[in-house]
Amino acid sequence: MKRWSSGQILQLARHALVQNTIAMGLVQAGTGFVPLVTVPYLARVLGVAGWGLVAFAQSFGAYMSVFGDYGFALSATREVARHRDDHEKLAEIVAGVLGAKTLLAAGMIAVAFGVQRWVPIFRDNPLLLWAGLFCALARTSSMIWYFQGRERMRLVAWVDIVTQILAAIAIFVLVKKPADGWRALGLQGLGYLFSFFIGLALTYREVSARVPIWRSTWEALRMGWSMFLFRGSVSLYTAGNAFILGLFVSPVWVGYYAGAEKISRAFLNLLNPINQALYPRLSHLVYHARERAVRLARVAIAVMGCGGVALGALVFALAPLLVRVILGKGYEHAVPVLRILALLPPLIALSNVYGIQWMLPLGMDRAFNAIIVIAGVINIGLAIALAPVYLASGMAWSVVSAEIFVTASIYALLRWRKLDPMNYSPQAVGEEV
Repeated sequence: MKRWSSGQILQLARHALVQNTIAMGLVQAGTGFVPLVTVPYLARVLGVAGWGLVAFAQSFGAYMSVFGDYGFALSATREVARHRDDHEKLAEIVAGVLGAKTLLAAGMIAVAFGVQRWVPIFRDNPLLLWAGLFCALARTSSMIWYFQGRERMRLVAWVDIVTQILAAIAIFVLVKKPADGWRALGLQGLGYLFSFFIGLALTYREVSARVPIWRSTWEALRMGWSMFLFRGSVSLYTAGNAFILGLFVSPVWVGYYAGAEKISRAFLNLLNPINQALYPRLSHLVYHARERAVRLARVAIAVMGCGGVALGALVFALAPLLVRVILGKGYEHAVPVLRILALLPPLIALSNVYGIQWMLPLGMDRAFNAIIVIAGVINIGLAIALAPVYLASGMAWSVVSAEIFVTASIYALLRWRKLDPMNYSPQAVGEEV
């Protein structure tokens, strides 16, 4: 067995990919910190029905976040990674993305007015609607895509985690009864907003500030279109499930499902730092060092696959304990839902590596989006059929079925095109890129 010297270990620790992975871990910790420490508190203070209403508004906000982000977390990150040494181009990218996000925010607000009129829960609870929208707007304003593309995440990661800690403290101080649910969403949004302003200031220390013009704004929208289709389709079977469920069942069952989903997502998020650090690196290597890209993709498949299986098994085995400790009494119906959702970590781990980390850097956006769109339709169709009968468990099986389709379809397509990184064909990869 090879023995590593202290110098080699230090050199590895200083590697950009390792540094970026650690930083993305901090960002994920910041994003996940509020749910981790506040979900047990809110689940108890708000009660099952109150928690279900907050989850319904959060889920609507997640749908709106798809429009606000517009896939820039992938498309803009990829562009920044490709032009990281061209400061003029970077300034143009930043201006274009900010201009596009401003237009998209106006559209989100217009949609919210229509939703308030047509969705009964929001007609009766308008503060929840607008607090959820505010949280979505603030979260999608993040500048993390820029620093992720530059692979310079350390400072912005600390900013993110500090602002989220402050938001969590505010929630404990200001949310005291079921009627305060909207405050929890608004306070989370304030944390994201502060993080955005600091991130923007740090960005303008590296590139010149420019007023967005129509040309750069349109270019950003055009650049992000395929990733928007991907994000939007993914949201049909991930982010908005509590919202879909709430259209068919009472807030109590939404509360059971949302509680189980929060726990499942917390475990899934443990893999996100690896995903987010790999994407800009593979996007760069595919164009400049394809053999190294293949080797890195193989390592990612092994690490993510094993990690996903381990996390899924852990969630399944500990489901009763996790529900009791995190959600508290009265949430026993969430246990079978959580055990169904325990199938997601291994499926999502593999689909992320094969899809986001490999297909997208290869430029296979159209094929990837087609798979995701079909999966979204499958999820909604199954939810309409299963949720009214099987309630929260029906929604969970709809999500799992959609993810099985995604993972199997991506793998089958790559094998058919001879682009599976585990069976690398230089000619095939060369043709695709």
